[in-house]
Amino acid sequence: MSEIEPSWDFYRTFLTVLKEGSLSAAARELGLTQPTVGRHIDALEGIIGFQLFIRSPQGLIPTESALDLKPHAEQLAANAAALLRAATGQGRTVRGTVRISASEVIGIEVLPPMLAALNERHPDLAIELSVSDAVEDLLRQEADIAVRMVAPAQDALITRRIGGIPLGLHAHRRYLDLHGVPEKLDDLRDHRMIGFDRESAFVRAMRKRVPLLDIMRPTLKSDSNLAQMAMIRAGCGIGVCQVELAKRDPNLMRLLATEFELPLETFVVMHGTMKTTPRCRVAFDALVEGLLAYVGK
Repeated sequence: MSEIEPSWDFYRTFLTVLKEGSLSAAARELGLTQPTVGRHIDALEGIIGFQLFIRSPQGLIPTESALDLKPHAEQLAANAAALLRAATGQGRTVRGTVRISASEVIGIEVLPPMLAALNERHPDLAIELSVSDAVEDLLRQEADIAVRMVAPAQDALITRRIGGIPLGLHAHRRYLDLHGVPEKLDDLRDHRMIGFDRESAFVRAMRKRVPLLDIMRPTLKSDSNLAQMAMIRAGCGIGVCQVELAKRDPNLMRLLATEFELPLETFVVMHGTMKTTPRCRVAFDALVEGLLAYVGK
């Protein structure tokens, strides 16, 4: 391995080629020329001393060494983004970039009005919203603030418990007009149920808390909560969604409310080092205030 320190640009190009699968696609993504992207990869291979990609008719195939290098390059990318956010947010004024991580449903259905109000109060604040059901690591600075549905275990994080967002069984009136309204939980066996297409850790945890979920064997499946919500709204069948979201649509009917309610524990989390940073502090407080209002506290 060469003693020359590789440029960060080389690692950024490496990650983009990994993601896009070709030099030409990576060049378009980065706004560079294809020869420049090729030179970055060649230079990085020369410095680290091993091949990163194998050229094939299907594109560039990463070597095992490249895949081993990937998490380290991703950490560099996260650190570089965190450094830029911190640099733009120095001083006592609320300015700069704050990156917020949230699940699909929370990020798309719940947070936007809160972020709009936050931006009205602080127009110099730039907000990055990362929407994914995967948990981003605050300790690795992949995000500044996260809205999570599981309590974090790390002591270095500041956590505010919001409480349980109630989940309930819902269906569109159109579906119920065609298939009838279930009167008891056992009736769900005769209905089209909407659920997950695989047994994730979350689903297994829910089954332990609510054994009656075993009755609900889905015939329409998706690993996306947002897709499940769309199927409920489309009248595909009966599914579980946030009660407050369902109230927005008068055609969505809550079913078996006394027999089934599942609280989804919710937390707003921030790295402890961010508590004195104005851009993160105001964003954290705004999310806490908005989510407490959303759950009715």
